[in-house]
Amino acid sequence: MALSKQINGYESEITKFIAELKQKNPQLEAEQLAGRALLWDKTPIDLDSQLRTQESKVPQQPYVYQNEH
Repeated sequence: MALSKQINGYESEITKFIAELKQKNPQLEAEQLAGRALLWDKTPIDLDSQLRTQESKVPQQPYVYQNEH
């Protein structure tokens, strides 16, 4: 026995709005992917340069603003 009834063919207002928006602006998905690539998709990390960066770190004082005098 199913606890909820599923209505076939139901489409929410938001789904309809998004479908209409995509019809009006066919380039919208390409622009979204370009924006995602700009902010989130990064180039692969070069392991040699990452190792060099880790090895060249200088240890920091526990309290940065205190002089050793």
